[in-house]
Amino acid sequence: MDAEVVIAGAGPNGLMLASELRLAGVRPIVLEKLPERSTVPRANGLVGQVVRMLDRRGLYERLSGTPGPPRPAPGFVFGAMPLPLDLLEENPVYLLQVPQVRIEEVLQERALELGVEIRRGHELAGFTQDEDGVTVTLSGPDGEYQLRAGYLVGADGGHSRTRKLAGIDFPGVTNDSMVSRTGSAAVPPEYVEDGVLKIPGYGVVPPFMHQRTERGLFVWAPFPNRLPAISTGEWDAPPDREMTFEELQESADRVLGVHLPLAEPTGEGVRQLRRVVGGNSRLASSFRSGRVLLVGDAAHVHSAIGGPGLNLGLQDAVNLGWKLAAEVRGWAPPGLLDTYESERRPVGERVVMQTQAQSALIAPGADVTALRKLFGEFLTDPRNVQRVADLISGADITYSEGSHPLVGRWAPDLTVGSVRLAELMRSARPLLVDLTPDGAFAGLAADPVEAVTGRSETPLALLIRPDGYVAWAADQDGTAERDGLRDAIAQWFQPRPLTSATR
Repeated sequence: MDAEVVIAGAGPNGLMLASELRLAGVRPIVLEKLPERSTVPRANGLVGQVVRMLDRRGLYERLSGTPGPPRPAPGFVFGAMPLPLDLLEENPVYLLQVPQVRIEEVLQERALELGVEIRRGHELAGFTQDEDGVTVTLSGPDGEYQLRAGYLVGADGGHSRTRKLAGIDFPGVTNDSMVSRTGSAAVPPEYVEDGVLKIPGYGVVPPFMHQRTERGLFVWAPFPNRLPAISTGEWDAPPDREMTFEELQESADRVLGVHLPLAEPTGEGVRQLRRVVGGNSRLASSFRSGRVLLVGDAAHVHSAIGGPGLNLGLQDAVNLGWKLAAEVRGWAPPGLLDTYESERRPVGERVVMQTQAQSALIAPGADVTALRKLFGEFLTDPRNVQRVADLISGADITYSEGSHPLVGRWAPDLTVGSVRLAELMRSARPLLVDLTPDGAFAGLAADPVEAVTGRSETPLALLIRPDGYVAWAADQDGTAERDGLRDAIAQWFQPRPLTSATR
């Protein structure tokens, strides 16, 4: 084997997967057809559970530039409607406003630190697979060549060549009705007061929040340390020519119903000016074909409204990483790798669903206005706000059920002694956290599970998977609880001779 895993695509999802594999002792090679990292602006940040996941890998501080753990966002939007997160006792919505260019830069730095090999300018041309591995044909600067690997993972985007070559269908719907326009643009400084845009004849526009009018959608994005941008969404027929700044100006005026003077911004930075017509909502019929797997946009595409893409794709990578590593290294229980699709495909379905729902709420027309008024009334009830917040953040994910309510859910942010759980999970190993009075469960940890013990006012023991989800939990020591722990270790990690480390 030239590599244990070949990953096609060095975007955020491919780089994250590569790092997860290296943390588990697997040697991946990452292929990327672009000779250099792209500087084209794409996603503007991260939304949801992925922010907490990055904290558990030690990457949050690198990306945010601030010390300490992430904090929930004070507010957000759903379908261009304010989501009053201050009504919630448990706010699950976390935001990290970092451009995708910087996210890729940090993830590449981390992958290289861990010893990942990244081959830029090398493109997947084809592959064949058999019972023992995959033979990958590549097109590189010096021509075609082949690599032999145990597995191939497609992290190569919505037009994934890996998916197409694997013969995996990509069913869904295409909507050509909406035209999105985005461009680097500055507004008159006298229109900005106390951090919000005040447009004469229209009203107040908060930064980074979708504004829906009867004519379309408007977003003002005064990025820190980046060129500001304006985005619009309309249901019209675009001109048959290249996008111009004047077109962006005209679109903003139509959507707002008043004139907002825009100017091309000064300063350094990559300038945006693009028009996108329509969009796709599609989900791969399967996330796996033999020794070939898909992550991120290669497995699902959807509207970008609400920014769910990287939350979904990066968590695909973290879910797959430890399972694929277990398969490669020979300690995976039967069927473990199949749980990647059975767990992540339903999550993809829910993201497609909620982005389609948001797209319906921003459409023009009196009937949509009436729907929004009714929906707005629903959002005065904290229970409904909680449901929506859990949905858009991914906090409602439950992978499995057990005798304890935490099983299958995201592990709570515990502190063991003076150490946060996020710090204990930096190595991406399965973790048994035993906070019972006498550490009764720690001695049952079996390789590759690491046990840590501590004290807590509330007795609790958790078996936490490398992706941060709870595989087993107990509030008391008993025969049933001990048997349950042994069963969970066997189900997810296949026990080996006892090796536990306490801290």
